[in-house]
Amino acid sequence: MNDDHARGQRDGLRLALALLAAEEAKWAALLGESRSWRTNREREVRHKALQVAQRRIQTLLNRATPKGSNALDREVAAALEKAGL
Repeated sequence: MNDDHARGQRDGLRLALALLAAEEAKWAALLGESRSWRTNREREVRHKALQVAQRRIQTLLNRATPKGSNALDREVAAALEKAGL
């Protein structure tokens, strides 16, 4: 696998992780807000599923990162600089 392809995969995983984090935050704010126990239970299940998905994507990202290098740190710094943060 060439370097550009691997970097693209890691970028895609980071994007998925960010999207899941935003969704999880949305559902975390709604936990226990409804008067209906069924709705609250569905929200809890959805929130937990998002947390599990985040952990799985983080694991994939860790596996895709080259061992013993600072490639991820450089990529994250470049992405933050590009975003203006």
